[in-house]
This record gives sequence, structure tokens and C-alpha cells, in this order.
Amino acid sequence: MTGSGKTDQCRLPQPEDVNISGLSIFWMRRDLRLNDNAGLHYALKSGMPTLLVFIFDNKILEGLPDNDPRVSFIYDELTDINRQLEEYGSSLMILKGDCLYNWKQIISSLPVKSVFWNNDYEPYAIERDKEVAGMLRENGIETNSFKDILIFEKSEVSKNDSSPYTVFTPFSRKWLIRLEQKGIPEYDSAGLLRNLVRISCALPSMKSLGFKKSSLKARKFSAEKIADYDKQRDYPSMDGTTYAGVHLRFGTISIRELVRTAVMLNRTYLNELIWREFFMQILYHFPDVVNNNFRSGYDRIKWINDHKQFESWCRGRTGYPIVDAGMRQLNATGFMHNRARMICAGFLCKHLLCDWRWGEKYFAGKLSDYELASNNGNWQWSAGTGCDAAPWFRVFNPLLQAKKFDRDNRYINKWVPEVNTPDYPEPVVDHSFARKRAIGTYRYYLKDSK
Repeated sequence: MTGSGKTDQCRLPQPEDVNISGLSIFWMRRDLRLNDNAGLHYALKSGMPTLLVFIFDNKILEGLPDNDPRVSFIYDELTDINRQLEEYGSSLMILKGDCLYNWKQIISSLPVKSVFWNNDYEPYAIERDKEVAGMLRENGIETNSFKDILIFEKSEVSKNDSSPYTVFTPFSRKWLIRLEQKGIPEYDSAGLLRNLVRISCALPSMKSLGFKKSSLKARKFSAEKIADYDKQRDYPSMDGTTYAGVHLRFGTISIRELVRTAVMLNRTYLNELIWREFFMQILYHFPDVVNNNFRSGYDRIKWINDHKQFESWCRGRTGYPIVDAGMRQLNATGFMHNRARMICAGFLCKHLLCDWRWGEKYFAGKLSDYELASNNGNWQWSAGTGCDAAPWFRVFNPLLQAKKFDRDNRYINKWVPEVNTPDYPEPVVDHSFARKRAIGTYRYYLKDSK
């Protein structure tokens, strides 16, 4: 899967192909769109013809199945972008391998003067970008990075003493104040596409990249669902979600456009977007949360980690219909309704006393809209170990959750058709017993924790 790191999926253009003395490159990553794209906007305004480059990074692809739906989604979006570029006599250059190696090949073959990209806040991406930027600058090439996937990044929303917020509510208040003060910029990148370099570079096939098309397709973003989001979001059987997750993850929609719409239509939906930014700034300031509890006191907890029960949870065979419906939806589609995610995560951590990292990893491998900051933040919220978490003594009753949010059993019947038949398993654990055990376990190990 990882290959040798060589750039052999797309022939690198030669200087004579472009017939210019200077070139700007926009490095496309989590921003797969041509409209309202900050980094692309500034690259196209650089005064030099601009080439768009995308690199399938081996370190990210390593370990993924060859039919991973996220790779298919990216490839399809890149193909669509390339069609748009062809209207301007240009094309994408798509490469695969080690990023640093690919960049060395690019600058040795083309008269690159400056490189532009949009910021990423995940620990690996930060280190990768630092390494690439250092190499480019050593070779006399200007580097430029911009904020694009967030409204406010890094320390733009912080306490009065400049330290990061670790509780959501005051963060959200300050975020809203900043929004009113700063407004939301707009970038006319699509209107500047005439400044693209004139070049033709054949796109590599999925096969040459080591992948094949997935049968799972991400749902299209549904902006029309925003207006009623607060009324429909908690009911898994209702098609009330916007399916924005995967599109925000890979930047096929602009967060700025989405926030503008949310401000006008639905404060509850806007609040969800602020949660996303909160978890992003937590990851940026506290990268250890990737593998560790935010609250170190929770390191004392002795998880049971029963492999058989974990497997029942993964397969959707716990004997709790609402939990099993959520897990089966995830396994079958690469998507799970948000209310079901909360129920399934809480069940694994509290009912089964299984380490949240097991569940986080499973979701990471299955969710088409997987985003490290939000996935990690929400799992630590469910386990009680996070910066702004559910209280450790809150243990959702899956039966009551189903009664409240799937009253007619439409969601359950769709994904667990054998419910109420002899083919459906008995509960892996009794709720009352599990609740008492969870509270007792947390209380015992956290009794000296502050």
C-alpha cells in the first residue's frame, strides 16, 4: 500500500511544458473546492501562474483498506475539480507517496517561486507542514499558509490571559463576540481561475494509487435541513441531518458559507459548528489528547476491556436495539446518526467499561466523516475523561433513549429487523447492574482526583 515513495503516478511536468520563468503552487489538502478558498485565492493573486497539486500521503493512507470510501470520495472530488480546471486550460497534478520526497521532485522539475496551502491542526499535519516548509525555504521558495477550515484558529478565541479555553460554554460566548467583531471574510478564488497555469497532466487511476472504488457513497450536503435542525436532530429515523461532516472534513463546502447560513437560520446548528472549532483548538493546544485522557486523574480507571463484549458492540449484537441499530448503520453505510453516536459511545464506556480509545479507533476506521478532533473530543466527552465532558455519573439508559428518540421503533426496525424474535441476542449486560458498576468504578478510582 505504501509503496516506495516514488512519484510515479503522474509524470511531473517539465519546464518546457509550462514555458514560464516562475510558478506558484497551491497545495490542496482538506479544501477540495475552487470557490471561497483562502489559500487558493492568495495563490491566484500572487502574480504568477498557479498550479494545483494534491498528494495522496502514504502516512495517512497506510493501513486503510483498498476500498476505503474516504479515498473514493477524495478521488471523485479531485476528478470533478480537474474537469473545472480543464475549462481554463489547466489541470490538477496528483501525486502519491511521501510528501517531502514529492516536494523535492516538484521543485527540482519546475520553476517554483512560492507555495500556498491552508492550515491543518492535527499533530501529524503540523509536523509534516513544518518539515515541507523548512525544505522549501532552504531552497529559496516562499511559503504561505492561511486559515480556511475554521472561522477562528489557534489562539484567536482565548481567555483574557491568552490561555486556551477548556470549557465549551465560555469558549462559545467569546467565539460569538469575536464573530460579531471580526465578521466573516469571503475569498473570490473561483473568480481568479484565469490565473491558472496552462498545463495538462493526466490524472492517475485509482488502481495506480493502490485503491479501488468503494460501494459506499457519502450523502450530499443538505443545506435545506438547517432551518429545522433543532427540531429534528435528535431523532435517528428522521432524515433531519445535513450530512455536512464529510464535506467539512475534506473542505468540499466552505465553513464560512455554512456559518453565514447557520447565523441566519438556526442557532442550534451554529452551536454544533462552534463545538467543532472548540475541539479543534483543544487538539491544537493539547495534542496529547490523541492518545491520552485530557484529565489525568482518569488514568487510574481500570477498564474491563472484555474482547468478546467489544466484538458484540462492533457487530451490533449487544442485545440493546438502539445501540445495535447505530452500530449496524455505521458498519453498513459509514455514517451514524449523532444521537446514536452518543448512545453507542456511552454504552461502550459506561455499560461495558471499555476504554474509550477502543471505540474511538473503531469509529475512526468506519466513519466517512471521521475528523480526529471531533471524534476524540466526543469520545472523551462520553467517557467523562475530556476537558468538557459528561459527568462520570451520567449513564444513559439505552432503553429509555430508544423510547424517547425512536418511539415508533422505525430506526431500530430498519437496522435490527430480527428484534423481538428468537434470533436477537439477550443483553450482554443488565442495565441496572452496569450503571451501578460504572458509577462505583469511577467513584473508586476518582476519589482522590481533583
